[in-house]
Amino acid sequence: MYELVKKVVRLRVEGAEHVPPSGPLLLASNHLSITDSTFLPMAVARKVTFMAKAEYFTGRGPAGRFVSWFMSRDGQVAVDRDDKRAAVASLDTCLEVLQRGDAFAIYPEGTRSPDGRLYRGRTGVAWLALKSGAPVVPVAMFGTDRVLPPGSVIPRPARVRVVFGKPVQLAAIATDPENARERRAATEAIMAAIGGLSGQEYVPKYARA
Repeated sequence: MYELVKKVVRLRVEGAEHVPPSGPLLLASNHLSITDSTFLPMAVARKVTFMAKAEYFTGRGPAGRFVSWFMSRDGQVAVDRDDKRAAVASLDTCLEVLQRGDAFAIYPEGTRSPDGRLYRGRTGVAWLALKSGAPVVPVAMFGTDRVLPPGSVIPRPARVRVVFGKPVQLAAIATDPENARERRAATEAIMAAIGGLSGQEYVPKYARA
């Protein structure tokens, strides 16, 4: 299935040399489409676990069912964004993935960009990075919003590109995962790295689903 989908979207991967082949790894990506969680793992030569909103596990239509299947089969971490306590608790589950030496991917914006711009990151990404000590590799997704535009239920053929950047150096910026200011500073550094790869206009406010 993966190879067929790769051919259909003519998946192009850049910067794969920045992705460690083993050990804990935190991938921090922009978020353009529900299909990001399908194509990003295809660009990595190792298993990737995601934090994904609960709705992705109950999708309908051809695209929704495919994403639901993908999420469920690989043990992705579902998060209920409407329940703050549950969302915070889910970070502990994400941390466990990193602590056992696996790769974990997160969308710091918290939801898909409503207009293609890059929105302010939520500090959970920094908490995970600082708590685990895992290298943070920024990721830029291109073209996934054309595969499945907002409101569409049928995927369309479009070229997809995934770009990985050099790990973000956080040591000089922040060290304490419990310090809110340090978490925010680390998050801003991560978002700047993502924006540097994607070229998206930055919006200094949270995106709304």
